Amino acid sequence: MKQFDVPPAYRSQLISQIKQRRRQADRMKKDFSPTRLTIDRMTVLLARHFGFCYGVENAIEISFRAVEAHPGKRIFLLSEMIHNPLVNADLARRGVQFIMDTHGRQLIPWSELKPDDIVIIPAFGTTLEIAEQLHRIGISSIAYNTTCPFVERVWNKASSIGEKGYTIVIHGKPQHEETRASFSHSAAIAPTVIIRDMQQARQLAEFITRKRPADEFFEVFHNQYSSGFNPETDLQRIGVVNQTTMLASETQAIADYLKQVIKMHYQLTDETIDKHFADTRDTLCYATNDNQTAVIRMLEEQADFAIVVGGYNSSNTSHLVELCTEKLPTYFICGPQEIQDNGDIHHWDIHQKQKITSAQVVPAEKDFTVMLTSGASCPDALVEAVIRRLAQVANIPESAWESFLNQSVVA
Repeated sequence: MKQFDVPPAYRSQLISQIKQRRRQADRMKKDFSPTRLTIDRMTVLLARHFGFCYGVENAIEISFRAVEAHPGKRIFLLSEMIHNPLVNADLARRGVQFIMDTHGRQLIPWSELKPDDIVIIPAFGTTLEIAEQLHRIGISSIAYNTTCPFVERVWNKASSIGEKGYTIVIHGKPQHEETRASFSHSAAIAPTVIIRDMQQARQLAEFITRKRPADEFFEVFHNQYSSGFNPETDLQRIGVVNQTTMLASETQAIADYLKQVIKMHYQLTDETIDKHFADTRDTLCYATNDNQTAVIRMLEEQADFAIVVGGYNSSNTSHLVELCTEKLPTYFICGPQEIQDNGDIHHWDIHQKQKITSAQVVPAEKDFTVMLTSGASCPDALVEAVIRRLAQVANIPESAWESFLNQSVVA
C-alpha cells in the first residue's frame, strides 16, 4: 500500500510498531482480535484496525504539500478537510482559510476569491454546483482535489445504475459534506432521494407500495429529494448506495428491507428482482468496514469501559461509539485533555449532541481494562497520548510505563 507523507507529529512510534507487527502476523487481515497491552494494573484492548485511512492520509499529504509549494499565496479549503479538529487547526495555523463550515454555511463569499487562489477540495468531495462556481471564477477544482477514491466509487456506482433507469436511494446523513456531494453527482444522472435511517426506509416503503398518498412524500423527505422527483413513477425501480462512513449493518438492513418490499409489491422472484431493484454491492469504504468489524470483535472481550477518540462531527467515529455503547459504558473524546486528574471524563454525547461529564471513570487504585479505538480521521499520536494519559491518571508508576515500552508490545 502507498506510503503517504504526513506530518511526523501525527505519527506514533508505539502505535506504528503495534500496527506493523499485526500486519506481519496477519497479512490477509483475517484476525480481528484486539491487541492486549498490559501496563502495570491497566489493560488496554486496542482495536485491530483504527486511525488514518487511505483517503485521509492522501488528503493530508496533498493539503500540506499545497501549503509548502505556494508560500505567499492565498490557500483555501472548501470546508473542513477531514472531521478532526487537530488537523484542521494545524492547516488554519499555516494560513489556510475555510470557505464554508462543515454544514455548508458560507464563511468567505465567492466574490472574494481570485483566479490565482489555491482551493483544496476536501476528502468528502464537493458538489457539481460548487465545482462549476470555482470554474466560473477561474480556479481549477482538479489541481488540489483530495476527494477520497471510495467516495468517487459511490458516485460511479450511482451513475452506473442511474443510467440503467433506476432511482438512486442514498443512505446517509443529509447535511454531511459527503452526502451532499454524492447527492449532487447522483441527481445529475437520475432521480435521487436521501434516507437517514431505517425509520425513513420504512416511510419510503409506504410510498413505494402506495400506502401513503404521493403528495405527502415532499413533506416527509423535505430537502432530501432531487428536482422534479415524482414518487409515483420514480420509486418503481430503485438502487441503494450509501455515505461511505455509515454503519455497515444498518445499510445492509435497509437494502435488504427495501429489496423485500419491492419483491413483495411487484410479486418478483430472485431471478426477476432486477426489474425493479438494482444489484448494488455495499459502498462503504474498506476502512469503515475494517474499523467496525474490529470493534465488533473487540466487544467479545471483557472490559470496564471503552474510549473512542475522534472529532465530534466525524460520522465514522460516531458509529464506532454506537457499537461500543451497546455493550458497555463508552466515552467519546477528541483527545487526552478530556481525561481529568480525578478520573472524570468530559465526553461527547452523540444523542444529546453536547459534551457531558462522567465522574471517576478511571480508577486510581484498582485494576481495570479499557477498550480503545479511534476514527479514520484521528492521528495515531492522539491514541498513544490517551493511553499515556490514562496511565498517568490511574497513578501507574513511570517505571511501569517505561518497562511496557521496552517489552514486546503485542501479546
